Amino acid sequence: MKRALPLLLLALTACGSKSIEGVQTFTYAGGDHRSGSLVYAENPPAGGPHNAMWQNCGVYDRPLYNEYAVHSLEHGAVWITYRPDLDAAQVAALKTLVEGRPYTILSPYEGLDTPVAASAWGAQLKVEKADDSRLKAFLDKYEQGATAPERGASCSGAYGETR
Repeated sequence: MKRALPLLLLALTACGSKSIEGVQTFTYAGGDHRSGSLVYAENPPAGGPHNAMWQNCGVYDRPLYNEYAVHSLEHGAVWITYRPDLDAAQVAALKTLVEGRPYTILSPYEGLDTPVAASAWGAQLKVEKADDSRLKAFLDKYEQGATAPERGASCSGAYGETR
């Protein structure tokens, strides 16, 4: 029986490290606070320089400033964005997906090249439909995930406005 436990741990580790099809990854150092409007390599951004204030996690019906949302990603949040013209049923499905998750942000985002995108610090997944099962897998892996430089820092009590 002594041998079974290490094999079980190895199996659990392998399952936890399973990659999600379509996820792109990026490398950014944390802690780069800047003021003003910033330019990002990804659309929406998945890390990089950001405002010293973070965006309060929650559901928004208007676009957000990238600079605040990126700071929330640094704290371990996942930012799910969708095209402003996404139909109401899909937006409702996204709201249900993030319900009860304290480190998520949901907002419309102009200029997306796909209907829905999920971004975390250093990772991004773009999908065609709100009910794509990879969105939940992304949330499970990246919300408060190991890629966040300041995982566990607050996701409330800061900036709560929209653009």
